[in-house]
Amino acid sequence: MNTKWIAGLGVAGALMAVSGPAAAHDPLLAPIEPAYAARWLGSEAPIKVYGNSYVVGFSGLSVGLIRTSQGLILVDAALPQAVPAIEGNIKALGFKVTDIKLILSTEPHYDHAGGLAALARDSGATVVASAAAAEALRRGRPGDDDPQRADLVPFPAVTKLRVVKDGEVIRLGDVAITARATPGHTAGSMSWTWTSCERRDCKAVVFGSSLNPVSSDGYRFSDPKNAGVVASFRRSFDVMRGLKCDVLISAHPDQSGGDERLARARRAEKPNPFVDPGACRTYADRYAARLDARLAKERAGG
Repeated sequence: MNTKWIAGLGVAGALMAVSGPAAAHDPLLAPIEPAYAARWLGSEAPIKVYGNSYVVGFSGLSVGLIRTSQGLILVDAALPQAVPAIEGNIKALGFKVTDIKLILSTEPHYDHAGGLAALARDSGATVVASAAAAEALRRGRPGDDDPQRADLVPFPAVTKLRVVKDGEVIRLGDVAITARATPGHTAGSMSWTWTSCERRDCKAVVFGSSLNPVSSDGYRFSDPKNAGVVASFRRSFDVMRGLKCDVLISAHPDQSGGDERLARARRAEKPNPFVDPGACRTYADRYAARLDARLAKERAGG
């Protein structure tokens, strides 16, 4: 069990989140892969990233929060056992869980989507996802085309869904968010972009889906039958490089240096460490290189 997480939540809160009465009697909070998932769930206090944008997640999993004039928008939901901590972080910022009107999904994997059903139920919010992701969310498991399919476990199915297309704009109050398809890691992966302002200084914020070319054992990206997955990755790298991007929040913060930026922000470093106009390009380039290395290794017989 992650002792850092327990220290952050308090003993009672941590036991409730992991294995306590709520989880025992609530199937939507039943822990998924708790020993493995603990590496992602280091406790983090909520923090403002820029303007109306916050993170309310964990050391290894980002959960975004956007304040609008008509309620809150959440981005991703981590795992079922993480929901009490997410809700606690939202309350610590002075908001109510029932203020959440929309929950945006980056990908239908249990580490990002496992908590969606519980958070949607507790808040009454609608979950927003791509068509391919929505199919997986309704089933509570990824599709057969997922490179990691053999290693992934089911998660609570999501019923209240809104499907959006690439480039579609979702509006809530004074905030407009654009859906940007970034498939590869999953067929339905979606990144989300919006504008946050502090006084008259406005920044383009990107919540980026995972771009990591990982797979179950035995899956080969170089296999001709998987050429479409590789092509999807290539397009997604180009999309990420081309986004207007002053602030990047990646689904796993350590994949984009977000963990380091968060640590600097907690030290109150100036200027704002979250502001990095080169972050999206660096993020794409890092995983494009990783895909190239993976393909070269496979073709060399590795």
